[in-house]
Amino acid sequence: MRTPPNERLTPDIADTPRARTASEPERRCVISGETAPREILVRLAVSPDGLVLPDAQEKAPGRGAWIGVDRAGLEQAIASGKLKGGLSRAFKTGELDIPENLPQLVEDALTRVFLDRLGLEMRVGHLILGTQRIAEHARGGALALLCHASDASEDGRKKLDQAWRVGRETEGSGERGLELPLDRNALSVALGRDNVVHLALADDAAADRVLKPLTRLMHFLGQDLPAADGRAIARAE
Repeated sequence: MRTPPNERLTPDIADTPRARTASEPERRCVISGETAPREILVRLAVSPDGLVLPDAQEKAPGRGAWIGVDRAGLEQAIASGKLKGGLSRAFKTGELDIPENLPQLVEDALTRVFLDRLGLEMRVGHLILGTQRIAEHARGGALALLCHASDASEDGRKKLDQAWRVGRETEGSGERGLELPLDRNALSVALGRDNVVHLALADDAAADRVLKPLTRLMHFLGQDLPAADGRAIARAE
């Protein structure tokens, strides 16, 4: 669900319990003027020669600016000049060079951070792959996070979602694993495995580390965010 550019930041950001933790630092979006938790917004940085680029890992030196709109909102803000005005006030520097493909650069950067995190969790043994292994962990109530590739078959999803609900003792709730904004090919290439259609994590801390970049990516793409507990979303079967 996308947010019209002339409205406030999506209720997903402002209202979800995951996004309202007192200890979380907030930042102001230079496009909308709304404030939201930093973990949801995307940081932009400017190079010494004035080139504006995404800083998805928040490590670039110097002053940064934050955006909380989705991709459609960013595209409109670039076309209308609203982004340039907001960045000029934020950076207080000379002429800025805003790439026409900045929305794609942001999406690519957020996707890369998310996939890198999945790769790290796989290397330390936290990532669970393979339908059978995932189903066993799910039925035993041992999963903290269940995810499906965007092109996963409905039958395959339903079987794992059912196992997920059995393990969570939430049968009849309609809870389902998260649908990732990436297909099986992207996941397989990133993880160096064949046919990665489903993935899961049992460790709560690892799940939180994966959810952080995933939530940011999903918000930028205008997709429904994870539920308040960060584990599953409820949809009609």
